[in-house]
Amino acid sequence: MPSARTRPHPHVPSIQASTWVARFAPLVAAGARVLDLACGYGRHARYFAARGAHVLAVDRDAAALATLAGEARIATRALDLEAGRWPLPEERFDAIVVANYLHRPLFPFLLAALADDGVLIYETFARGNEAYGRPANPDFLLERGELLQLAARGLTIVAFEQGVVAAPEPGAVLQRLAAVGPGRPWPPALPGG
Repeated sequence: MPSARTRPHPHVPSIQASTWVARFAPLVAAGARVLDLACGYGRHARYFAARGAHVLAVDRDAAALATLAGEARIATRALDLEAGRWPLPEERFDAIVVANYLHRPLFPFLLAALADDGVLIYETFARGNEAYGRPANPDFLLERGELLQLAARGLTIVAFEQGVVAAPEPGAVLQRLAAVGPGRPWPPALPGG
């Protein structure tokens, strides 16, 4: 099954964490083990490492991963997440971050890799985005409420959004989810919130 990852400008990788990821990053403790899945050039890996987390940055693009060489608290692995078996079967993470990437067959593996009190932060394109550009292929677009269905498999939703966003230009249709595992005390505390 196909997947998609896009950047607003394909030759200029974003260096800032998405506002959604930054908003819910306080749920992830310093020293936590974080998986940045399909990380590209590692904007979120860098963000969480700067917050004191230990990050495993995974992508199939070895050249993009090479830009993370020498970064403190970041380990990298060049893996094709869409070929063969889930490549991290024995690994568990305190947080998993996914941005601008969709490969539905990974959903059960992500849930299995998340610690019982872990945090899932997910943000990607949804149906309707075809009116704004790429991705437009329905295989690369979440259906209405699809991340809610993912969270319903044992997570507690902290926040969810779906709809049109103005930035980056010319706009996009996104779905965003922040959720915690069943071992996390409720409600989870966000500093300043």
